[in-house]
Amino acid sequence: MAEPFYITTAISYPNGRPHIGHAYEAIAADVIARFQRARGRDVRFQTGTDEHGLKMAQKARELGKTPRELADEMSGYFQEMCAGLNISHDRFIRTVEDEHHRASQAIWQAMQAKGDLYLDRYEGWYSVRDEAYYDESELVEGEGGEKLSPQGTPVEWTVEESWFFRLSAYQDKLLDLLKSPGFLEPESRRNEMIAFVSSGLRDLSISRTSFDWGVKVPGSENHVMYVWIDALTNYLTGLGYPDDTELYRKFWPANLHLIGKDIVRFHTIYWPAFLMSADVPVPQKVFGHGFLLNRGQKESKSLGNVTDPMALAEQFGVDVLRYFLLREVTFGQDGSYSPEAIVTKSNAELANSFGNLAQRTLSMIFKNMDGVLKADCAPDPADDALASQVNEAVTALQDRFEALDFSAGLEAWMRAVFACNQYVDEQAPWALRKSDPARMEAVLMTLFQQVRALAIAVLPVVPTAAAKLLDQMGVPAEERDYAALEDTDWFARLCVTGFTIGKPEGVFPRLELPEGEGT
Repeated sequence: MAEPFYITTAISYPNGRPHIGHAYEAIAADVIARFQRARGRDVRFQTGTDEHGLKMAQKARELGKTPRELADEMSGYFQEMCAGLNISHDRFIRTVEDEHHRASQAIWQAMQAKGDLYLDRYEGWYSVRDEAYYDESELVEGEGGEKLSPQGTPVEWTVEESWFFRLSAYQDKLLDLLKSPGFLEPESRRNEMIAFVSSGLRDLSISRTSFDWGVKVPGSENHVMYVWIDALTNYLTGLGYPDDTELYRKFWPANLHLIGKDIVRFHTIYWPAFLMSADVPVPQKVFGHGFLLNRGQKESKSLGNVTDPMALAEQFGVDVLRYFLLREVTFGQDGSYSPEAIVTKSNAELANSFGNLAQRTLSMIFKNMDGVLKADCAPDPADDALASQVNEAVTALQDRFEALDFSAGLEAWMRAVFACNQYVDEQAPWALRKSDPARMEAVLMTLFQQVRALAIAVLPVVPTAAAKLLDQMGVPAEERDYAALEDTDWFARLCVTGFTIGKPEGVFPRLELPEGEGT
């Protein structure tokens, strides 16, 4: 039986439409999910929207809507984004769902039964925008001398009755967890969190009475839960918690929480502490990726540089956008994008290199061999050498993707693409057509087999284009996982079926920037 793999994104806060950062995380998570499926694992992939909290209540009031009306509208945009970007999630969760309220109340009651909750009075700094409490020592000074959160967001002094969680009681256990290999990556995030916990943890205010848009606290109906208890519990809700479901038994603890670097504290300090308190296993890994910068600048409404990811996808193509984001940005670090960079990368690597390789190969088979595939061509050392290079590159891609190092994995893949193009130039099948037709056929069959391997390898990143190419090559849908790359009989089986190559269609057209864009 395939080993299960549970991956989640952070659930998006829908007080506005999706931006490029939401798309980046969803695409990366989707590539991981597709990659693990290709490795034969039983994958569960969850994403969704985090719809409670003061920010949503305030935004709804501004717009003259109820919080639920705003949540329904905005969550719809995030679901449309997932569909438009070809995100293969198994569950899109919304925190307004009744079953999520039930799960959140269940984990609350489990923490309460442990003796980790108590009622007191909260006085301190709170950022509505971050939905986070900050100690005085964490605040920074703004240009006008005002106090700001470490993220640069406004804070306000808050005084109200609140339930507290005994976070301080878990300091030693959290340090042990953070120091355990592989729990939090990349290393820079792990070091930050170890330093934060080592400086001392204070108990955490986990309820509010100043608004009511959220999950009610069991037994204290005038309190709503701190939005992060509610939000983080979504990862359990989607598996049926608190019931002993088949999904829960199979997929928890999660293999990977994929999140942005700005919410690492919530996922690697608060969340594990809540789970420890509730006697629920902690997740295996949390990965905090970097931000996407627009021409090197962080996007903001005031700068007028906020990008609609669906507009980018429509302009350049979904697969192109997916490839660019994983190829261009070292995963875990901040990265920059621009329309010019997307066009340059796509044209150089997808259109001119891989797309051209596939198109030339299939076109020459179609024109020079009437599309007929032959399994009995005489081998040559050059053919074996190319097959070995491609095999090494595909193995390297899998190793790097397993380590979430997508840019290095795609770099290895591109080396194999370049090797194939160099092989075409050296073997010159167009010249062999007259001088040595049998050798020409052997060269084209070698290329056909390597293009198939390269297409299967990159399928998680560019699923639509690679599938279209494999369709043209007659590769059955059920033979497109990584186990198929180990199958030495596939080509002979395909030849026996009598499949022939038709006139090929390019899958990666060259792109151009619209007038007025570019430097």
